[in-house]
Amino acid sequence: MLRELLSIFRSDQPLSTMGKQFGTMLNLTYDMTLTAGDMYFGGEASPDVRTRIYEADVQVNMMERTIRKEVIAHLSVRGNTASLPYCLLLMSLVKDVERIGDYAKNLSEVHEYDPGSLPDDEIVAELREVRSGVESAFASTADVFNRSDRERALALIKLGRDLTHRCDLLVKRIAASDYRAGTTAATVLGARYYKRIAAHVLNVLSSVVMPLHKLDYYDESEIAQADIEE
Repeated sequence: MLRELLSIFRSDQPLSTMGKQFGTMLNLTYDMTLTAGDMYFGGEASPDVRTRIYEADVQVNMMERTIRKEVIAHLSVRGNTASLPYCLLLMSLVKDVERIGDYAKNLSEVHEYDPGSLPDDEIVAELREVRSGVESAFASTADVFNRSDRERALALIKLGRDLTHRCDLLVKRIAASDYRAGTTAATVLGARYYKRIAAHVLNVLSSVVMPLHKLDYYDESEIAQADIEE
C-alpha cells in the first residue's frame, strides 16, 4: 500500500500536496529532535533556540490539522472513496510525526527540572549512545519511506527495537543509582522521551513493511508474516 500512496504523492492528485506537507513535518520534527538533544545534554539554551523549538512545534501541529482537514475534504468528494485506505495510512503517519514533535519539545524542557549538568558516568554515556542511534535512524527514515526500501526499513526497525529496550534498562539502572532527586528525574525523563521518539519513528518505518491493518506492529513474527503476504 505504501508504494501506491507514494505514487499518489508524486502525482498531480490532491493527495500529493498532503504528501509534501507530511515531508515537511518529518523534516521539522527531525530538526527539533537534534536541537532538543543539544539542549538536553548541553544544558540551558538561548531564548532564540527555545523559541525556535516552540515555533516548530506550533507549525507541526498546524500542519497536522491542515492535513486532517484536507483528507476529510478529499473524501467528501464523490468518486474519491477509492483513496480511503491511503488517507487512513496518511492520518496514522501524521499523528506519529506530530507526537515526535511533542516529545522533542518535552526533551528540550528537561533542564528545567535539573538546571545542573548531567553526570559524566556510564549511564549518561549510554544515554548519549541511545541519542546517537535515535538520531541516525530518524535521519534515514524520510529516504527509506520515500523509496519504500523494505530492507533498510527492517534494519532500522531492529535497531529501533534495541534502542527502546536499552531505554527501559537505563530506567532500571537509574532507579538503582545513588543520583540525587533532580538528576534522577532528568535522566529518567531523557530515557523515556528518547524511547517514545524512537517508537514513533518505528511506527513510520512500519508502514514500509506492514499492511495497513498491522501498522505500528513490528515484532519479528509479524514482519515475517508481512513478507509472506507480500
